[in-house]
Amino acid sequence: MNHLPLIIKREYLTKVKNRSFIVMTFLSPLIMIALIAVVAYLSQLNNDKQRTISVLDETGFFNDVFQNTENTTYTNLNELNLDDAIALVKEKEDYGLLHIAKIDSIDAISNNVKFYSEDSPSLSIMSSLERKIEKRVQEMKLKKEGVSLAQIEASTINLDISQESFDGEKTSKEGNVVKLIFGGVAGYLLFMFIIIYGNMIMRSVIEEKTSRIIEVIISSVKPVQLMLGKIIGTSLAGITQFAIWVVLGGVLMVVVSAILGIDLAQLQTPQQEMVTQAMEAEGAQAIAENIFIEITNLPILNLVFAFIFFFVGGYLLYSSLYAAIGAAVDNETDTQQFMLPILMPLILAVYVGVFTVIEDPHGTVSTVFSFIPLTSPVVMLMRIPFGVPLWQQGLSLILLIGTFMFAVWFAAKIYRVGILMYGKKPTYKELFKWLKY
Repeated sequence: MNHLPLIIKREYLTKVKNRSFIVMTFLSPLIMIALIAVVAYLSQLNNDKQRTISVLDETGFFNDVFQNTENTTYTNLNELNLDDAIALVKEKEDYGLLHIAKIDSIDAISNNVKFYSEDSPSLSIMSSLERKIEKRVQEMKLKKEGVSLAQIEASTINLDISQESFDGEKTSKEGNVVKLIFGGVAGYLLFMFIIIYGNMIMRSVIEEKTSRIIEVIISSVKPVQLMLGKIIGTSLAGITQFAIWVVLGGVLMVVVSAILGIDLAQLQTPQQEMVTQAMEAEGAQAIAENIFIEITNLPILNLVFAFIFFFVGGYLLYSSLYAAIGAAVDNETDTQQFMLPILMPLILAVYVGVFTVIEDPHGTVSTVFSFIPLTSPVVMLMRIPFGVPLWQQGLSLILLIGTFMFAVWFAAKIYRVGILMYGKKPTYKELFKWLKY
């Protein structure tokens, strides 16, 4: 009799009704949103801070360079000497004093600029001051050489090399970024899902084994069915938990934003301000348009189906190995000696995907690792957005399914013997003996 549906149902209900599962399902989004809200609120307070920077320019070349902004006010102290200026800034408790010493030549400016402050200044403030001075010095040097700034601007050209395949398909640098982001997110999600819920399956097996419940269950259920039921039931519980996180997280984000009066989408940090300035620059609109076009040109249907099949196949493959480890040991401490051989291919897949697929998605290394079953779920998901022939995807998937079936047979052998073994730490040699039983 096929007991697999009953085992899946039991495993799923056991997980979702567990008190710790329920608490973490609802508590995790609360903690995450609370952390995001605190960081956003503190960032907003920091960005709203009013700063007064005094400037002592002994050269007289930079008087009009420093213009007041919404949060930064510049005060001219050119009529004072350095000691008096420092004393005045300390008395007024200003943010700091920018001192530009008198110089004999423009080339000596880099060694004659100092910023005095009570505490360490912000990196973004220092970068802003440096850019302002650098730009003025560059203009002065060009004028000294008799070069017209208008001519320089007129001669400036933005070159964007068009990319096109031999079949006439147009691509762009922005498109490669979009493809890389999709592949990276897909691979990362699979990696995290395997780590989190694979460990949950392993702990579930260890718990039932140590409580001796397994001895009753195994009398009427085949080990393979029991193992598959645990894998599928735990997977469904994980999907349920993830779906609740997404929905609850979105609702909490809106509620917290309304309560604290923080628009997280419009929150401006120094890094976001730099991105905003870059987007306002010339050519930024064309880049945004290219990104939108590249997104619409992605093989969405292929990506969706490939993500589902490789995600499920990769998770089932590793989950069966996690279940085998759980059956082989008596406690979670003893699992460490068996975890490394399982985690190494997964970690290797991530590194290959990040450092190899980015540079050459169709190179030998990327292609080979996209066919190896233990690495293909991650590497192939990163390669597919760059255009992988369907026959390669199909062959990789067939190899993955075949390896999963072998892993289930392998894990079931260990599972059948291991779930009834107590009080002895197994070695690799003993595990191979169990395969013969």
